[in-house]
Amino acid sequence: MDLSYCALALQLECRSVNSLDIAASRQQIFNNIAHISQQIKSSLGFIKTYSGDSVRLVVLPEYFLTGFPMGESIEEWQAKAALAMDGEEYERLATIAQDNNIYLSGNAYELDPNFPSLYFQTCFIISPTGDIVLRYRRLISMFAPTPHDVWQPYLDIYGYEGVFPVAKTEIGHLAAIASEEILYPEIARCLAMQGAEVFMHNTSEISAPDLTPKDIAKRARAIENMAYVVSANSAGIIGTNLPSNSSDGMSKIVDTKGRVLAQADVGETMAAHAEINISSLRSQRLKPAMTNVFARQRNELFLPTYQKTVYPADNMVAQIGDEKPINRQHFIDTQVHVIDNLIAQGVFSTR
Repeated sequence: MDLSYCALALQLECRSVNSLDIAASRQQIFNNIAHISQQIKSSLGFIKTYSGDSVRLVVLPEYFLTGFPMGESIEEWQAKAALAMDGEEYERLATIAQDNNIYLSGNAYELDPNFPSLYFQTCFIISPTGDIVLRYRRLISMFAPTPHDVWQPYLDIYGYEGVFPVAKTEIGHLAAIASEEILYPEIARCLAMQGAEVFMHNTSEISAPDLTPKDIAKRARAIENMAYVVSANSAGIIGTNLPSNSSDGMSKIVDTKGRVLAQADVGETMAAHAEINISSLRSQRLKPAMTNVFARQRNELFLPTYQKTVYPADNMVAQIGDEKPINRQHFIDTQVHVIDNLIAQGVFSTR
């Protein structure tokens, strides 16, 4: 049976909550969800009328509900912008998935009752039944907590498969990569080794006439893992003092050969939609050939290198039980320590 369908990387304007108080921020999140609902319904209807294709997968940009913290403390951002795992925001997003018979991929800041002093940036996938079938917490971030910062307690609760989850669905094996994590090949590889066939890439990034690092990485991750990448960027971020179109454009769908099947220019648009052919992907992966780069991996070669610590795990464990809130300076201090260690080991040179 042929398994193929249309996917949409929906490029939407991000309406941030940075300048709002807590009550207004919460209302803005609901307003953003209502706007998204209208855009999805209209986009799917147009695509069906225009091309005859039924969209089964919609990927939304990073920060689509709230924007990102700009000076707010971890405690302030929890109160203003983070979602409860069973919150009404997810219920409303689930209704969108149900009403449109789609798998809906997004990214939000999320509370976790197991780690009450933190929040995690979470990529999620909601099925057409309204169930959350995947929660992936961003693992590499410059100024936000990640599971790696509380590694052992997190593993004790969620296990390794909970760190690199893959949803095995009727439209293929789906996984999520958050924004700049596309620059780290290990993230995509670990997900692919769990069976991932389509990477949802919720992103907010600078576009440019020339190839950017993230744009190159999207193609590379697709080629390396013989997988699709559905990357949705924001169509500008309003409500901050930054130039609003600093993050805009280049939403795209990349196939298993690194070819861009569809791409958006700037602004809110549904232009980045294309066919995902899971049957073809699976056929490619099953062929013994030089082009089957996935099946030619030799992971054991790299074990000694990857067992060397660079950025330390559990660096927040000692602080999460303290009553004093974690200061964002912690992230800079940790990276300075990492760089010093790399210099001492002779990995980095000072001149």
